[in-house]
Amino acid sequence: MRIATWNINGLRARKEFVEVWLKERQPDLVGFQELKIQDVDFPHEFFEELGYEAFVHGQKSWNGVAILSKAGGKLIQKGLKGQDDFGARLITVQVNDLEFTTCYCPNGKDIDHPDYIGKLDWYDSLISESKKSEQKNRILCGDFNIVARPIDSWKGEKATGEIFHTQEERLRMKELKSTGLEDIYESKYKDEQMFTWWDYRGGSFHRKHGLRIDTILATKDIAKRTKDFVIDRDFRKKKGDLTPSDHAPVYIDLE
Repeated sequence: MRIATWNINGLRARKEFVEVWLKERQPDLVGFQELKIQDVDFPHEFFEELGYEAFVHGQKSWNGVAILSKAGGKLIQKGLKGQDDFGARLITVQVNDLEFTTCYCPNGKDIDHPDYIGKLDWYDSLISESKKSEQKNRILCGDFNIVARPIDSWKGEKATGEIFHTQEERLRMKELKSTGLEDIYESKYKDEQMFTWWDYRGGSFHRKHGLRIDTILATKDIAKRTKDFVIDRDFRKKKGDLTPSDHAPVYIDLE
């Protein structure tokens, strides 16, 4: 079973690009972030023709998350309790015995911006909700907008204290994982430096100036069943005339 997460940076701009990826990689379950469209504008028929049922929590022009499933599923939750001001950023679907959540965590903008405090509060709500879960098979994936460790930033230790790299943000990520979730990447590639996001500007991708902010967190039993964790760098590159997102897709293969 192949399970993926991807910040697509606008579905309207990326629909054909996403189609190429889906046909080539054939994931069974996908969490998308940053749709930038409303629910009513989501192209359900397009994805049905590709073999997927879609569950959507969209928002006009900003944010928005969705889940694609080949096996169908049951919608469990849209949004994070008490965090409506930050928009459509979380959706959960039950797929057979798996509780699957994808999230687009707030950026925070800058450590002096009010959104930074809001970001920490949003994470506190996510952590509180995660603590309540009794699901044995659970995945939380998405764009977390936190660089969990210095090795996950091209700047390394020099970036400590900057947005995405603060002690407060890293503490939230640590607390989130303490609710019974493992970062599959860290368990597989603890000492390797790989990135999932590169700025469009300044040739960042080719200069290897990136961040690892997209990942898949899972409960212990899911982590044990994971054969591989892939950062799909090839789909951060153009495909013909199709422009990629600034994030690479990430996926795991389960036994």
